[in-house]
Amino acid sequence: MDSSLPLENPSMSRRQLLNFLTGAVVASTAGAALYPVAKYFIPPAETSEGGAVIAKDILGKPIPAGQILAEPAGTRALVAGLAGEPTYLTVRQDGTLDTAGIVDNCTHLGCTFPWNETDQQFQCPCHGSRYSADGSVLRGPAPLPLKLVRVSVKDNAILISPWTEIDPRTGETPWWV
Repeated sequence: MDSSLPLENPSMSRRQLLNFLTGAVVASTAGAALYPVAKYFIPPAETSEGGAVIAKDILGKPIPAGQILAEPAGTRALVAGLAGEPTYLTVRQDGTLDTAGIVDNCTHLGCTFPWNETDQQFQCPCHGSRYSADGSVLRGPAPLPLKLVRVSVKDNAILISPWTEIDPRTGETPWWV
């Protein structure tokens, strides 16, 4: 008995083969074209241990620690921190960065605000809230102190991570945890 396949009835016609090849080429071309677009809309994972991110400037470039530490003691540098939130870092008297950074979002309505060097306080221009140098409320309508983040330096990179310990200003669990 002959066990070969009959040639009169192939399993796939020429038309089916060409349709398959055309579909494969179109699918691979579309996938190659859409991959960079998809990568553009998905932010890169830049977290390290403990959910820390690298501090960045306004253009999204990492800021070397040496650049901020070269500033005089008491300087407050504004950087992009966790989730891109504006965060103030403070240079201490000993030339190191303070381990607590202050997130620049008013707890009243979320406005951003400048550090007033003359009055030594954060002043929200929207509704007049005032905060001390450590982020405690001096004058309302802000109901809560400013959010804190943990700041550390490793290999000339500034790492900003969530503050999950007791708030040193209130002695209680932080409101943002």
